[in-house]
This record gives sequence, C-alpha cells and structure tokens, in this order.
Amino acid sequence: MSEEQQTSRDRGEAVIDRILRRGAKADALDDAASVGNAEFDGDQFEREDRSALRRVAGLSTELQDITDVEYRQLRLEKVILIGLWGEQTLQEAENSLRELAALAETAGAEVLDGLLQRRAHPDPATYLGKGKAQELKAMVAAVSADTVIADTELAPSQRRALEDVVNAKVIDRTAVILDIFAQHAKSREGKAQVELAQLQYLLPRLRGWGESMSRQAGGQAAGGVGMGSRGPGETKIELDRRRINTRMAKLRKQIAAMQPARETKRATRKKNQVPAVAIAGYTNAGKSSLLNRLTQAGVLVENALFATLDPTVRRATTEDGREFTIADTVGFVRNLPHQLVEAFRSTLEEIADSDLILHIVDASHPDPAGQIATVRDVIAEVNAGDIKELVVFNKVDLVDDVTRMALRGLEPGCIEVSAYSGEGIDQLIRAIADNLPEPDVSVTALIPYSRGDLVSKLHLNHRIEFLEHRESGSFIRAKVKPELAAELAAFQVEE
Repeated sequence: MSEEQQTSRDRGEAVIDRILRRGAKADALDDAASVGNAEFDGDQFEREDRSALRRVAGLSTELQDITDVEYRQLRLEKVILIGLWGEQTLQEAENSLRELAALAETAGAEVLDGLLQRRAHPDPATYLGKGKAQELKAMVAAVSADTVIADTELAPSQRRALEDVVNAKVIDRTAVILDIFAQHAKSREGKAQVELAQLQYLLPRLRGWGESMSRQAGGQAAGGVGMGSRGPGETKIELDRRRINTRMAKLRKQIAAMQPARETKRATRKKNQVPAVAIAGYTNAGKSSLLNRLTQAGVLVENALFATLDPTVRRATTEDGREFTIADTVGFVRNLPHQLVEAFRSTLEEIADSDLILHIVDASHPDPAGQIATVRDVIAEVNAGDIKELVVFNKVDLVDDVTRMALRGLEPGCIEVSAYSGEGIDQLIRAIADNLPEPDVSVTALIPYSRGDLVSKLHLNHRIEFLEHRESGSFIRAKVKPELAAELAAFQVEE
C-alpha cells in the first residue's frame, strides 16, 4: 500500500472514530435536557405513544409466549455505514456521514462501524471498489451486522451487487428517511403520502428469487378454466408491479380528495385577510420548539430527525394587535428523496401560500451554510422562492461569540434566538410584525350598527387609528387592505 493510500485510509478511519465517539444516540437524541421546556411546550400527548413504539437494545424478537405478540418490542438493528469522499471535502463527507448516523439511530438502529473510501466517483457495479467491498464483507462478518447503509441513493443494480458480495441487507439513505417517515406519520393524509413515496421508491427495486420469477400456468394448472385460457400468464414480478401501480393510483386519488379540506382552511384565512407565516428549515433545527415558544401550541418536541411530519397551524397576535397564523412544517434534509417532495407537495403548500417564511437554521450545526442551501432548494421546488424570507438562527445558547459573529456574516439581517432559553424571542416577534403585509389604504367611514361584521373585520387585521361610536354608527379612521377598502366604499365620509 502506498503512503498516499495509507494516509487517505487513516483519515477515513479518523472520521469514523469521531462519528462513533459522538455519544449514545447521535449526540444524545432523546436527552431530557434537549427536548423542550414544560413552560411553553404544552402537553404533547403523542410523546407517550411514540415512546411506546421505540425499539429497545437487548430485546429479542423471538417470542417466549404467543400472548406476547401484541407487546413485544423490536431489537435494535445493527448497522454499518459506508460513504465516499472525493468530489466533496473531507469535512463535508464527515458531516454527511454524521447525519446518516443520526438518521439510522432515529429509525431504530445501532451504528456499529463505518467505512469511508476516497474515490472521485462511485463504482458503477458495487458503489465501493472491489477491494473495499471485500473489506466491508469482512467487517460485516466481524461485528455480526444486520444491515449496511450507504450515504447516497443507490441504483437498484448497485444495491443487488453489493448485497451479493457482503451477504447482508444493503439499503441507502433514501430508504432510511422513508422508514423514519413511516414510523412518525400520524394523520391519515401523512400516512397516505408516506406510503405513496415508499411505493414510488420500491417500484424500480423489485427483485425476484428463483421460483418467484416463474410464469403462472394457464389451463387446468391455473384452476381448470379450460380452453382459451392457457398461456404463459404474468410473472410474479409483473404481478407485483401491477399491484403497486394500482395502489399508487388509489393513494393519489385519496391525497387529491384530502386537498380541498386544507384549501378550504387556507381560503377562510385569506377571506378574513389573516396573514400567514410558515416555519421552514432543516430537520431538528428547532422549528416545533419555536412554534411552542411563540404560541404554546403543545406540538411534539423531540431531539430526533423528522419528529414533525404533519403541519400544525396556530393563531398568534403582534404587539399592535394584528392577528396572523403560523404553521410548523416538515423539516428538510440534504439529498431529500424526490419522491417525498412530490408526495408531501400538498403539505408543503403551507409554505407556498404564506406571506412570510421563517427560515430556521441550527446555529450549533457544523455546516449551517449547507443547511440553508438545502432548504432554499426545496423552497424553490415548491414555487415559494419569491416569498419574503426571514432567516432565524436557533440554539444560539449552544454557540460562542465567535460563531455568532460568523453567522451574522453568513446571513446579514438574521435574527438570533434560543427557543430553549427564550433569548431573542421578543426581537423575533417584532421582526415578524415588521415583515407582515401592512394595510396601506387610508379610509374614513361611518359604518351603521347593522354592519357590525365590517367593524369586526377592521379589528381583525387592520390598523385602526381612530374609533368613535356616534348616534348613526361607528366613525372609524383606519389603514386597511384594498379588499376591505372596496367593501367600505359605500360608507366613506369626509372628516
């Protein structure tokens, strides 16, 4: 082995050692000190349900008694991570692999070891080179791993070829993300969206073994249906493909049927002229914690990736009395599977229909610029790139002054907050108020008491400068939006 190869190998092993040393459960996922504060996080009723489904180390799936079937818990799956670095820097490769370790542990796995190869491009056959694939096989056998997880989306042929070499299950980053989504989806719409994304991922990766590929017989062998029915029939894999396509078509219809309900809610908010704020950002950046801090929403807060899948919309009020809605949305991650962006498009419409995007960034993350770029890519995919954006660095209580200075240089005009300690929250509320659309049409009107609905609308989301109740009605001088100005035109008066 040459000196350069040895140096490259040592650096790769050093990365794996740092990732495996980072502490239990990927920087203490589920650490009680990092999952919120009861003063503003609300009841979070689903926390107990989710904990009941958690996989537990040391428990076997083998049943001692048939009556245990409803109560058993799955043992932790033992995994090895693999990745490449060549086109990206070693620091970027380490951040990506560290994130994959957190994804694997959130999905319910125990990361045993890892393999990082310096290579400009993946091997078209097995992703890793021939020698590294054999090294991986020995590593799998040595630690008795169940699964190998690749830090990319593998082609179906690469996955099959690597499985044949290492004699263990091989999955990719996309499969892990889909598994987490399947575990955390709670609403009917969320479950349908996840299932659709899983089927889209599975369809090109169907694989048959031995007799499962054989053709179905016609005639008597198929049930004695007689002449005219004999023929080769469908293969098992063709039958699976047809069933998957049928199920996908049904799911798309279900998701389309659920969309009007969400659109109706948004239309009601627009009719009442209530501005909408959407919280977007990288997964585990603290979006739900911030929503709870601002509105006491009681949304589940968990130091885990993709804890939130179903959007939550709450109403809040600015200091000058204007109402607005604020929506918590699903988090993003680098290399987010395209199937998920498509399946969750209806959920992401909360971002596209908002007046202001609160872009939450984890200030303590080693690569905040990469997180910002990833989130902006997804925002552009859902046609929300033109909406006003306010960058908010959360978790600033975990960083030093030098890092804060660097963050201000990265995003001038950003807001620094801590949802945990409350630092910067007042400044954030003022910034939201300053960036909401302002009513800009001056109106002076005498509204009869029979039209109390118009007075109610004025109080909702417009700036009332003067109000006096007179004998013939309510005399109001206010700044309103053009839509309401048209309704008040019949009652305008001179001062």
